Amino acid sequence: MKLYITPGSPYARMARIVVLEKGLESRVETIVAKTRTADSPYYAINPSGRVPYLVRDDGVGMEESALICAYLDHLDGAPALHLPGGDASWEARRLEALARSLLDGLSVWGREITRPENERSPTVIRHETDRAQRMVDAWEREIGHPLMWGALNMVQLTLACALGLEARNPGFRWRPGHPRLSGWFDGIAARPSFTATLPPG
Repeated sequence: MKLYITPGSPYARMARIVVLEKGLESRVETIVAKTRTADSPYYAINPSGRVPYLVRDDGVGMEESALICAYLDHLDGAPALHLPGGDASWEARRLEALARSLLDGLSVWGREITRPENERSPTVIRHETDRAQRMVDAWEREIGHPLMWGALNMVQLTLACALGLEARNPGFRWRPGHPRLSGWFDGIAARPSFTATLPPG
């Protein structure tokens, strides 16, 4: 299989972490895609140009990090990162949505600050800065939830990839005033799969 990524994408990082956590390095070739460039050869592989993108053994392509992560997790028939089912699934899905909301907002902010300075929107940057602060405050309260501890799961993975964007965005200073969240993140960020996929600063 082929997994197309960009080194700085937190969404691609999620898939890369699952590859490592599940020991799939011999089955999945990771390829750096050239995105946001006119006439990139990658667009012939994935017309949307987004990452991650997984081309399965049967040649069929799959887009969207949550789908790809679930597929990779289930390949061996023993999914380890999936969320609880039954009534507990609603709480798990609530937390996953909360983590994804932080990640999505930070991604908008990150794309904005990589534009040429004269093309950046101060309004968008301010909006996403404020949103991130509110979301981190919420996670300081939520981080004690049992789903955030124990075996790695998709809620933890999503939140950690969001918080890890501090490496790429100097304005995202989330640690002050959030000691419980900082302690949780430092623990999960020490996992080999996370250190091996650190985004470029």
